[in-house]
Amino acid sequence: MHTTILVTGATGTVGREVIKQLSMLEGDEIRVRAGVHSVITGENLKRLPGVEISEMDFENQESLHAAFTHADKLFMVAPFADDQVEMEKTLVDEAKRTGVKHIVKLSSMGADEEPGILLGLWHREIERYIEDSGISYTFLRPTSFMQNYIDYNAASIKQEGKFYQPLGNGKVSYIDARDIAAVGVETLLKEGHVGKIYELTGPEALSNNEVAALLSEVSGKQVAYIDTPEAEAREAMLAQGTPEWMADAMLELYGVYKSGSATKTTTTVEDVTGQKPHTMRQFLEDHREDFA
Repeated sequence: MHTTILVTGATGTVGREVIKQLSMLEGDEIRVRAGVHSVITGENLKRLPGVEISEMDFENQESLHAAFTHADKLFMVAPFADDQVEMEKTLVDEAKRTGVKHIVKLSSMGADEEPGILLGLWHREIERYIEDSGISYTFLRPTSFMQNYIDYNAASIKQEGKFYQPLGNGKVSYIDARDIAAVGVETLLKEGHVGKIYELTGPEALSNNEVAALLSEVSGKQVAYIDTPEAEAREAMLAQGTPEWMADAMLELYGVYKSGSATKTTTTVEDVTGQKPHTMRQFLEDHREDFA
């Protein structure tokens, strides 16, 4: 008898990696269903062996029901949007309606801190909703992704040899999305993770100046970090079309990093998977072409 795993946000940084790692497993016991906003955006996932694409429209109940039909487990990721809480509650409701047995939710480090920041408050509200649903769960609370350096900084690093962030000299225990996904896969497939909350970090906390030094070594060219004033960073985000609420939420998160409150490291990745998490150097070497 097989187990069907639905992964929402399947084209995102972590969701895509979960799909990839699940698809590499041998045997017919696992069926992987990738929940995507549109079939076109999920086109690349079709190349992975055994992956089924399911279009999900939050305003179309039929599409959600189709995606959840016969799904046994759910890896839940939702986009950072102003209706994120409502979207994830809708997923939980559908999971309960269709008999999903276990939910692994991608949350955020510090989700339970008080008074908390907007992003953390949202995640904790959804966590509580899952707890109250009666469905068994595992919460993954990672720190900032190493992949963000590709998504947000690679262009300026290539063009100028510089990247810009309002973090001062604050250190962050960045984590590779591959390690988050590896923990997610373990919690989806193995016993012993029900009701657990896993705080996930990389093996070290680094400042942007330290990351810039590593980038310089790995890329073979000088890379500099430019500490950007918050007002200037906000103006740049707004100029790029970022909604005001999102710009403010991001600056709130950056403020946590700048204050030195994101330096905590855990051994959870190795404890759960048996493998040490990637270092920043390993990550940058694996993605050298994105920066060189």
